[in-house]
Amino acid sequence: MNKNIINKVLLLAISSTLLLYGCSDMFLQEKQDYNKTTEFVYDNFHGAESRVDNLYALILPSATASVNWEYPSAGSADDLSKNTEEYGGFTNFIDPNIILTNTNVPGYFHEELKTSRNPFGRIRNCNDVIQGVTDSKLSDEEKELLLGQAYFLRAWVNLRLVRFYGGIPLIKERQDVIIGDDEGLSLAVPRSSAKECIDFICEDLEKASQYLPARWGESNFGRVTSGAALALQGRAKLLYASPLFNRADDKSRWEDAYNSNKAAIAKLEEGRFGFAYKDVSEQEKVNGSNWGKMFSDTYGNPEAVFVTLYNNVKQSGSTNLNKNNEWEQSIRPNNAYGSGGKTPTATIIDLFPMADGKKPGLSEIEYNRNAFMLNRDPRFYRTFGFAGARWAFSGDPTSLNITQYPYKGESYELWNYAWYSNENDLEKTNTSGYGADGLATNYKGVYVRKRSDDYDLNSSSLYTYDINTSKPFAVSAASYMEIRFAEVLLNFAEAACGAERYSEAINALKEIRQRVGYTAENNYGLATDLEGNRAKLFEAILYERQIELAYEGKRYDDMQRWMLWDGGTQKVEGQPSTWNLTGFGGNTCSYLGVEPFNGKVREGLELRVSNSVAGYISDAKPESDPLKSDRPSAWNLKTQKNPSAELEEFYTVKLTRKKKDVDPTDRVITYKPNCYFLGLRTNAQSNNTTLLQTIGWEDHVRGGMGTFDPLAE
Repeated sequence: MNKNIINKVLLLAISSTLLLYGCSDMFLQEKQDYNKTTEFVYDNFHGAESRVDNLYALILPSATASVNWEYPSAGSADDLSKNTEEYGGFTNFIDPNIILTNTNVPGYFHEELKTSRNPFGRIRNCNDVIQGVTDSKLSDEEKELLLGQAYFLRAWVNLRLVRFYGGIPLIKERQDVIIGDDEGLSLAVPRSSAKECIDFICEDLEKASQYLPARWGESNFGRVTSGAALALQGRAKLLYASPLFNRADDKSRWEDAYNSNKAAIAKLEEGRFGFAYKDVSEQEKVNGSNWGKMFSDTYGNPEAVFVTLYNNVKQSGSTNLNKNNEWEQSIRPNNAYGSGGKTPTATIIDLFPMADGKKPGLSEIEYNRNAFMLNRDPRFYRTFGFAGARWAFSGDPTSLNITQYPYKGESYELWNYAWYSNENDLEKTNTSGYGADGLATNYKGVYVRKRSDDYDLNSSSLYTYDINTSKPFAVSAASYMEIRFAEVLLNFAEAACGAERYSEAINALKEIRQRVGYTAENNYGLATDLEGNRAKLFEAILYERQIELAYEGKRYDDMQRWMLWDGGTQKVEGQPSTWNLTGFGGNTCSYLGVEPFNGKVREGLELRVSNSVAGYISDAKPESDPLKSDRPSAWNLKTQKNPSAELEEFYTVKLTRKKKDVDPTDRVITYKPNCYFLGLRTNAQSNNTTLLQTIGWEDHVRGGMGTFDPLAE
């Protein structure tokens, strides 16, 4: 097939619509495929609005999808999160035994020409709406409402690509295949500089902020707002101010990001967005209950700046009205009839703050590595699930009369510890034993609990527990917050620090910590010497992001922005001198006072029965739990601030912390420097021969190494 004909497919990518529906996203209901409609559809507001609604259906991020150009990392153990301390497992980005080339690098740029996933197809959809609405007979007010949403969604797609590639072709208008277009060559658009891309994205978002309301009515909850537009603009400008793009530490970029994020906060507050459950009683803050509760909200959640809505409609026959969030299903243990849960690393468990807000080892509170759940930051208890904690849900798996489901949902207790049948296996880091309560070898040392629709926090669960299916939690209407207010405030804090507005940055951190119970009495758990110490304040902000936004898919982006795998010291073939870090002391890790992530091996964590209690049981069976009769009452995190003395003793005397492998034992994390800016796959360059390859990657069309410089202005 002629390359230029394929190029038309790449650039146009006219795809079929994937209809999406949400419990409160009424604007997505009863829509059709409007990809093939005529221009006249735009002369009717309902028709034009339906076309805009189709953009949401095609572009909104997903809570559980695998990472690609459109779907950001969302807290799953995906190919981005596995490069961080949140999960173990090696990806091609960090595996030292894999050489990444232009033939095996992820093809986010064009999704392998899959028409339903192609980013430039989605950009064309946006451009079609923008042109159609602009040329329509609608009123100016109607046009602005529709255009604002289309500009936002176009900016969202472009920014996702810029994060990966640095500079992309900017398709600013709808491209049509016509006779005499030189077989597609006239449609081939070269890559723009990263600065041009950021400027264009911000222009789109500025228009969106001017056209959109600060808040929609209830029936339109979920549509993007003027505040959301400015929040995304603030995220874009923070990216451009960060060391990845700002090697010389140009203060004007930080100032620009500061102004943008400050405007975003003001506009969001105008629309009554802000912290959810901030001003509540101290009892409601126990163990971060108020903080955890916001993830169960859907309608009108003030925290939800940019949100994907879901419903609890069950698929029936050929109907496509269902749109379910399976996150709850994925994190629940299999003895709750979940899918088995997600396993955090011991690395992230050990770095969460103590109850005074300080890191373990820097806190005056001694860290008990065995009873690691004692005296931790309130958010710890809503981020992780551990042995001896209540984790209630709405449902009753015991009705199946299967022995591995021992609890009714309203009384569920997690007892995830192990015992062994062989003495030689007690300390083997790659060997599993038996798990309590029917968990068998599926138990986790700790579970990810973040974003759980906890029955104790929300007795009107957003999921419909269906015991007659293999995934009873899957039919869930829990919304997914891709941007929430706390992130916007953290973006502001980081930009303020970069602009040397230290007191504003510190006050933002205090606000975030105040919500979960920290007070001025101990300076909200913050160090007292942050004022004027730019590097230390930057580090405190990035640490706060690690904690506040854990398992929300933000950590990879932060590590990439700050080049935290190597501090930015590694070089790629063909790297110009302008890529050298002339700011940030020439090494972002040294500048921040943190260890590079390269060279590390992440550890897992298991709790097993201690030798002093049972040692090993040679004839052990899954049902032969040696501690079952000795368990204390489970910890009710909502009502009991601290665990019982009995539970603490249970951990101290009867359980032992065991190291488990989560990374290959023969490898250490080795993030490749050319992954900071991805190269184009061979087929992307074949389909558009005008595309220059990124520096550090082989050029398929021209031979030799790439010449496109993402840092060139």
